[in-house]
Amino acid sequence: MVELADETANYTVARVTRRVPDTLAGLRLDKALARMFPEHSRNRLQRWLKDGHVSLDSHAAKPKQKIWGGERVEIRSQPGPADTAFRPEPIALDVVYEDDDVLVINKAAGLVVHPGSGNWKGTLLNALLHRAPQLAAIPRAGIVHRLDKDTSGLLVVAKTLRAHTELVRQLQARTVKRDYLALVHGVVKQDGEVSAPLGRDPRHRTRMAVVPTGRPALTRFKVTRRFARATLLDCSLATGRTHQIRVHM
Repeated sequence: MVELADETANYTVARVTRRVPDTLAGLRLDKALARMFPEHSRNRLQRWLKDGHVSLDSHAAKPKQKIWGGERVEIRSQPGPADTAFRPEPIALDVVYEDDDVLVINKAAGLVVHPGSGNWKGTLLNALLHRAPQLAAIPRAGIVHRLDKDTSGLLVVAKTLRAHTELVRQLQARTVKRDYLALVHGVVKQDGEVSAPLGRDPRHRTRMAVVPTGRPALTRFKVTRRFARATLLDCSLATGRTHQIRVHM
C-alpha cells in the first residue's frame, strides 16, 4: 500500500493494489472485493466502486462484472466531503482505555460528538484528530456511535479500518450492550420496557417523536432509586435511535 499525504486537506489517501486469487474465479467483482478486503465494509467498497475509485487491470471496474483470477485490482480510497471538512483542535480528552485497535473516551456533558449544523468546531471528532492524526484516514475519525451533547458516558472509537468495520458490524448485529443512567420526571413504580417507533416529529422537524411510520425502537428500564418527584433508571437499549431514551421516557 502506498499512502499519499495531502497536508492541505489533512487526510490520507490510500492506494492498495492486489492480485485476484484464482480461488475467487467466477465471482462478481463486488463479492470478490468483500473477500479480498475484509478490513472494509461492503457499503464502503460499494461506494468506492460507484465513485470510480476501483480499477481492474487499469480499467474502470463495474460491481457486477465477473473476475477470473489473476487480475490486478487497485483501490484508491478517498474520503468524501464530510470526512475532509474537519480540522484537529487541542481539546482535552478523558481516555479510560486504549490499545492498538480502539480508544475508550469518557465524554463530558456539553461536548458535541460530531460536527454538524451549529457545531462545526470544538467537537469530539476535532479532539480525536488532534490526539491521533492517523484517525483522519478512518471514517468519522473512528466514531461508530454517539452520545447527545449534554449526555456524559463512555464512547468506543476505532483506531483502524478493520476495528471500525468490526465495531459497526457488532452494533448492527446488536451484540454490543449499551446501558445508561437516566433521571426521569415522576415516580416509576416498577421495571418495564417501552416499544414504540421513533421518527421526526411531523410538527417540529428538529425533534424526534413516537410516530407510526417511525423506525422500531425498544428501551428496557430498571428502577435504581426513587425520589419524591423523580426516578433514577438504568436504561438498556435494544436499538439505538436518535434521542431514544428521552422520547421513550
